[in-house]
Amino acid sequence: MEKTIAHLDLDTFFVSCERLQNSKLNGIPVIIGGGDRGVVASCSYEARYFGVRSAMPIRMALKLCPEAKVIKGDHERYSKLSNEVTEIIQEKVPLVEKASIDEFYLDLTGMDRFFGCYQWTTEVAESIKKNTGLPISFAVSANKTVAKIGTGEAKPLGRIEIPNREIQPFLNPLSIKKIPMVGNVTFQLLSRIGIRHIKTLAEMPVDVLQQMIGKNGAELWKKANGIDDSPVVPYSERKSLSAEHTFAQDSIDLENMRSIISGMVEQLAFQLRQEKWLTSVVTIKIRYANFDTETKQCRISYTSADHTLLKYALELFKKLYTRRMRLRLIGIRFSGLVHGSHQMDLFEDTEELMNLYQSMDRMKNRFGKTAVGRASGLLIQ
Repeated sequence: MEKTIAHLDLDTFFVSCERLQNSKLNGIPVIIGGGDRGVVASCSYEARYFGVRSAMPIRMALKLCPEAKVIKGDHERYSKLSNEVTEIIQEKVPLVEKASIDEFYLDLTGMDRFFGCYQWTTEVAESIKKNTGLPISFAVSANKTVAKIGTGEAKPLGRIEIPNREIQPFLNPLSIKKIPMVGNVTFQLLSRIGIRHIKTLAEMPVDVLQQMIGKNGAELWKKANGIDDSPVVPYSERKSLSAEHTFAQDSIDLENMRSIISGMVEQLAFQLRQEKWLTSVVTIKIRYANFDTETKQCRISYTSADHTLLKYALELFKKLYTRRMRLRLIGIRFSGLVHGSHQMDLFEDTEELMNLYQSMDRMKNRFGKTAVGRASGLLIQ
């Protein structure tokens, strides 16, 4: 049986959420981000017209579009609206994957026997618009890659169906940048040898691609040819991430304890970013030598930034550890998780910090999660 996959994407989601709160934002350039030294988390199509884009420094965005309205953003409201959309979809569709805070994959395979898949998806999208007020685009095709590319071409407020026989004619004229796994480095590499459109990439010998870009060459060739066997993974929300350290001997060494907390925070924050989570609750746990166990937690703005999480973790530890007895265990937990892309994490942070985290994460992915880190956390690495 041929697969039928739909990809749904909430158009300029953060901006749309803000416009629900304030209709005066309709039709004007809007930038979601933080501070003069922060970066653009999202922007309206009116702002994109002037060249503004996600992850651009706020100061550069305002040079391109001085009239833009800059809004700090509200993760909690965005998360709430995202969950409302998720519930609407789950009520209507048997198999849903929540790929991020604002995009979803639906496996509609076999449903065309009872109800046209395109019409079914249309009704889901209209239900979302009616119940939440949020604009949404979608594409229906044979797999996740083609459906996602289709949604990108359909936006804003677009709907498109790409049957099997039309997949390659649809893909061929598009830029290779439209393929989800093609970043700037890969694009520049392929552009230098004249490969700028999907048609050219699809016609390349797969072994040549593998020699050029390594093991991802075969996967890239498949996507250029509209081939993608990856399944829609049923959505289930992770509740928390946690780590604990048990001392070899009960300890009262405060400097060592703070170093251990620093190392645990850094490792968990890296995991948050890798799995595209943001946390809103930090909890510290300690266990004394007599096995008494105590915890303290606080709610924070959604983030996955090491330095922000470490600040709260150390503050909680200072408030919690008051008995000055020896400890046998320290633990930390991040909960209240929501999905979010990397640029979402840094509303309060600078372009320099964002670049630092991205560079550190790349090194950890390549050489292992303990390859680089704060000196203060080296004691547990």
